[in-house]
Amino acid sequence: MLIQSKKVWIADQFTAAVLEVTGDKITNVLPYGSVPVDTDYGDLRIVPGFLDIHCHGAYGFDTNDANEEGLRNWTRKLPGEGVTGFFPTTVTQSEEVLTKAVANVAKVMDDGYEGAEILGIHFEGPYLDMVYKGAQPEQYIVKPSVEQFKHYQEAAKGRIRYVTLATEADEDFALTHYLAETGVVVSIGHSAATYEQAVMAYAHGARSMTHVYNGMTPFNHRANGLVGAAYRIRTMYGEIICDGNHSTLTALNNYFMSKGPDYCIMISDALMAKGSPVGTRYIFGGNEIEIYPDGSAHLIPSETLAGSTLKLNEGLRILTEEALVPFNYAINSCTINPARCIGVDDRKGLIAVGMDADLVVLEHNYQVHQTYCMGKAQLN
Repeated sequence: MLIQSKKVWIADQFTAAVLEVTGDKITNVLPYGSVPVDTDYGDLRIVPGFLDIHCHGAYGFDTNDANEEGLRNWTRKLPGEGVTGFFPTTVTQSEEVLTKAVANVAKVMDDGYEGAEILGIHFEGPYLDMVYKGAQPEQYIVKPSVEQFKHYQEAAKGRIRYVTLATEADEDFALTHYLAETGVVVSIGHSAATYEQAVMAYAHGARSMTHVYNGMTPFNHRANGLVGAAYRIRTMYGEIICDGNHSTLTALNNYFMSKGPDYCIMISDALMAKGSPVGTRYIFGGNEIEIYPDGSAHLIPSETLAGSTLKLNEGLRILTEEALVPFNYAINSCTINPARCIGVDDRKGLIAVGMDADLVVLEHNYQVHQTYCMGKAQLN
């Protein structure tokens, strides 16, 4: 297959180019117009496929549901927003529910599915802080435990690749050490850690922060908190929900411009209500949630924010057009940065020869014109 555009995102810039795809790989890059092509996208932008490493569900499905067809329906629909790879993400619940949830993801990965690639599992909780729990059900929050995590990882057949935990509750950093040593990314989140405790967590292997600004100690000029650590620890990755609701446009701009182009990670933190109409109510983690007109999800009756319905192509638009973040910062945050964080940058996150043919063709208004997952055109 040969496709071309006058705007292909290569080497941090738009280049007029032809992309040759053979099977699931990009096998050649040629000058625009140099060979006959199957599809000419004109001046529509071709960018790497988006990666969402923190998303709980969509279209009526939640990862904790442990429903095979619900997960397969999700993977089929994600390319419609440009997502070509993702982590189904759990929410704190009983050991029985979480065991079934991760086992379900592993089974679907083994048995096969279509659409966006399941790159692993993001295990958010149950090792969280009570004060900064957000919408996570407190009755199931427990202290970090290596032995319990081994049980979950066995049920997941080793597919848990990323864990959110309150590292200050991890005695002697035992679980943090175990995860880092076994190739699982440790992300500090839903945490009451101080700035100093965050630095210690980094020293013991933590390498990311979960939804910066949300579910963590705030910045103060005398007590810098986790938000201060997210800014100051330059090589700490930091997820951020780019819907304009969880953080203001100014907060998004401040974070991206301070952090630079290489360590911010856009996430959706999307819930099962994504794709459902405004006013929809549903149960998330045992709590009742309602979708507001701006697309945000809120607990009933406290009205606390509880995840989003964000699509990543819309997040890219918000970052660049409203938060006024440079395009290279914004596109990196949903492509190469998450790829590097989770260790798949040898095949994901860039348009280059030898990389997976995960490509998104964007309209001028950021709507998705076409997505290719591993070289296969998807129905958007």
